[in-house]
Amino acid sequence: MLLKSEISITRRFRSIKFLPIQRHITRHPLVLPLLACILFSVSSAAATRDPGEHFFQQSFGDLTEELAIASEEGKQGVFIMFEEKDCPWCAKMKARVLNHVEVQDYYRKHFRILSLDISGDELITDFKGNEVSQKAFADQIRVRATPVLLFFDLQGKKTVRYTGAVRNVQEFMWLGEFVVDGHYKTGKFSVYKREKKKTEPSPQPSPEGRGG
Repeated sequence: MLLKSEISITRRFRSIKFLPIQRHITRHPLVLPLLACILFSVSSAAATRDPGEHFFQQSFGDLTEELAIASEEGKQGVFIMFEEKDCPWCAKMKARVLNHVEVQDYYRKHFRILSLDISGDELITDFKGNEVSQKAFADQIRVRATPVLLFFDLQGKKTVRYTGAVRNVQEFMWLGEFVVDGHYKTGKFSVYKREKKKTEPSPQPSPEGRGG
């Protein structure tokens, strides 16, 4: 038989309402922000890939063949990034812009994508079918600094040239749209970019760049 004091304690214990552990945890003021940071980190990591594998494409260095492939695949043309060893802005573009999945998917959808070394001695076949070194080809089209981003149409004609590293992913996407949508035929990228900034918020620059 329970004593009166024991009965009182038992009743009090039964009257206590225990919150589910999940609800209790999520009510802590620091838990939700922490979970948000973890989820953001995971999603950010998933949104980037190695640009060497997922942005630039394998090539035998025959630009006439690249044009043929681009035409067969229904692309706009060929995109070439001119770079060189120990180019800090080239490295920053690869680490902060070209590694993004949305960039890789968009550019691969519309262009054949190559990288050429402005100091390279390796032989390539230019758009006219001539065999030249990468360095000679860069000199031929007056590329002497890095990075330089060049777009060529399906006839091997240069359509857009951008000198320097783009500022961020958004600007690089705008540059691609500028070419794909044919805006280069009627205006300059600097003007197009200025109009885009009026309607779309700009993120922080990454990395700094110039050009247009």
